[in-house]
Amino acid sequence: MDIKILNDQGQSSATVSAPDTVFGREFNEALVHQVVVAYQANARAGNRAQKDRAEVKHSTKKPWRQKGTGRARAGMTSSPLWRGGGRAFPNSPEENFSQKVNKKMYRAGIRSILSQLAREDRISVVENFVLDAPKTKQAADKLKAYGLGDAKSSVLIITDAFDENLYLATRNLPHVAVIEPRYADPLSLIHYKNVLITRPAIAQLEEMLG
Repeated sequence: MDIKILNDQGQSSATVSAPDTVFGREFNEALVHQVVVAYQANARAGNRAQKDRAEVKHSTKKPWRQKGTGRARAGMTSSPLWRGGGRAFPNSPEENFSQKVNKKMYRAGIRSILSQLAREDRISVVENFVLDAPKTKQAADKLKAYGLGDAKSSVLIITDAFDENLYLATRNLPHVAVIEPRYADPLSLIHYKNVLITRPAIAQLEEMLG
């Protein structure tokens, strides 16, 4: 799979031969859906809680006598059938939403997403993405030179190494994120419209996913 390399003026000066093991796979929609849903589920925190009939504040007095009123029998006002009563099957803070996904499936899902992005020409490669100072304007101008500075365009920048200047310069830019290859997740790859990868980062992705 050949991916275009952008120069500082945003022009495609050459192409890089990306490994087909990572960027040349067929798109498996079912697998990608499963991986993305599992990733979102594993990020959920079971912090919601509801009270059952033993935990709600109520009186233990019988609302009315057992027989002779013509109404249904009632023992306590904490019944789930009553307004203000407890829940029959309450949510617990210990609720576990996690889903298990094998490593081979997860990596195959990432490869499938990257391959589809490459086919849709949504991946661009640069030799490096380095800033002299943590200035937001410098980062914005550089993205604009690459043709990715549109306010409606979101960009995920994958760099081979953490650069503090780049991180500080882009954190105030909406719809722009900077990560290392090891932190590339399926949700971010799908969420951002364009992906900008440094050339050394491709080798890291091949080592991780190939």
